[in-house]
Amino acid sequence: MRIAIGCDPNAKDAKEQIMKYIEKKGYGTVEDFGSDDPIYANTAIKVAESVAARKYDRGILVCGTGIGVSIAANKVKGAYAALLSDVYSAERARLSNDANIACMGAFTTGEKVRELMTDVFLSNEFVQGCSSQPKVDAFVQYDNAR
Repeated sequence: MRIAIGCDPNAKDAKEQIMKYIEKKGYGTVEDFGSDDPIYANTAIKVAESVAARKYDRGILVCGTGIGVSIAANKVKGAYAALLSDVYSAERARLSNDANIACMGAFTTGEKVRELMTDVFLSNEFVQGCSSQPKVDAFVQYDNAR
């Protein structure tokens, strides 16, 4: 799996912790899109564009709360960023919503929770034909039409 990751300066330590965890678990290659730009939208958009273009299988974005990077990433056509707050939301982001980018808060979640959310987000796949399929189809169809 190819994973794109980025953050703002506030979340650099959290991003590096997540990268080490991904490498330790052997999920694949991680490309660091940086953490120096104080305008988190710039990094979020770069990660989202790369994931939407399928250069990467998944993306992970981190800022203080995860809200800003989530909003920015979702402006990119083909990027489906989910703000994760707990393990259940990470699971549903993949299984029910086919999210391709996980957004997390460095100030709102602890290290262990970030690791668990990363694990669940990267180890689950969308279930084709599930009861959520028509909902996912609806937002993908809207996205493709714009």
